[in-house]
Amino acid sequence: MSFLRPRFPGERALVSGIAVDAVGSGMYVPFSLVFFRHVTGLPLPLIGLVLTATGLAAIAAVPVVGVVVDRFGARTTQIALYVVRGASFACFPLARSLPVFAAVALLTSVGTRAFRPAQNARLAELAEGTDRDRLLALSRSLSNAGLGAGTLIASIVIATAGDFGYTVTAWLNGASFIAAGFLASRTPAAPPRAAAAARARGGGYRAVAKDRPFLGLVCANLLVALGFSALTSLLPLYATGWLDLPDGLVGSAFLLNTVLCATLGVPVAALARRRFASRPRAAAGGAALFSVAFLAQVVLGTVRPHGVPLLLTGLLGAVLVMTVGEMVYSPSSGALSQFAAPQRLRGRYLATYQLSWSLAYALGPMVFTSLLTVDGRLPWLLVAGTAALGALVLVRVERHLPAEAVAFAAAPAPAPGKAAPTAAT
Repeated sequence: MSFLRPRFPGERALVSGIAVDAVGSGMYVPFSLVFFRHVTGLPLPLIGLVLTATGLAAIAAVPVVGVVVDRFGARTTQIALYVVRGASFACFPLARSLPVFAAVALLTSVGTRAFRPAQNARLAELAEGTDRDRLLALSRSLSNAGLGAGTLIASIVIATAGDFGYTVTAWLNGASFIAAGFLASRTPAAPPRAAAAARARGGGYRAVAKDRPFLGLVCANLLVALGFSALTSLLPLYATGWLDLPDGLVGSAFLLNTVLCATLGVPVAALARRRFASRPRAAAGGAALFSVAFLAQVVLGTVRPHGVPLLLTGLLGAVLVMTVGEMVYSPSSGALSQFAAPQRLRGRYLATYQLSWSLAYALGPMVFTSLLTVDGRLPWLLVAGTAALGALVLVRVERHLPAEAVAFAAAPAPAPGKAAPTAAT
């Protein structure tokens, strides 16, 4: 298990914070709608409308956090956002009226949307070479494992404490963010070269807008990220409405995805680094697997074999291929965006890249539900096409990207006479 051994100062504290964050979110996210209905007494359609509206409004915070990261540093921004997220979740039990609920939901959405580019910038500060790829894969694995563990813990709490258990899980999630923020504070400050670059001035978002190769990465990720949103927003509706599978069996697809990402995410990413010649090629390979998986859903929805066992086997087989694609694509594409971003504007660049994720998850449900009303196979044809197009864009843009972003180069070795770094605790 050498791929789990810390390789740079602060890695143990950083990774522990990610795990704590994931467990807290897992305790809360699956039960959020039920919790809001219990606390506010508002009808579910109105709760859904508020969450959608605040989620879309919070996208505007993503470019702002890019400026903040470049001005104050990723470490400071990351810790501040942990505090914001912790405070907002701690306030949810007080949201007993529509205006207060909307305000707290907006604050939570802003903290959630803004956090990812800040964290990715922090990972880029601390890790070099293939350590970034490894850390991104490890982060995703821990997030999946934490989500599963948190959901289990919350189920026990709610079963034991009844309705008050929903309030307890909200508070525990808030506490998990504060704990993760404390662990983030135990990581070292940015290296001098990164701190000096962050203080430099150089064009702001105008420089990002002129960087056509990087914008190519953003467009490619938007195309592929639509497929990521399909797992949560399209698959359940397709499985129950088009394939007529029982509602209780749909969760097995999510369980398969979560378990595989949690247990095999890191070794699969390591294998991809050995099998592919470059990060764009690895990411394109993952996107191609996405396209194959989505086309398999189209075939399954066309054949629709008789019997639940055959339908479920076909569905899980397609999800398996999609999950492998996810494990190959995510760390390679994430590290590619980090290396392609110049240090002095890393916050703005990664915020721009994060917008592609936010837009995909915002647009996906609306597009999918509209196509589902026409034919259950149409959404899968759409995401199969966008994933394939994203793969082609990645291959095409490769030659225009910096060499250090493209190649799987090992992290720099310690200076002669110095011991290898150990993780801070």
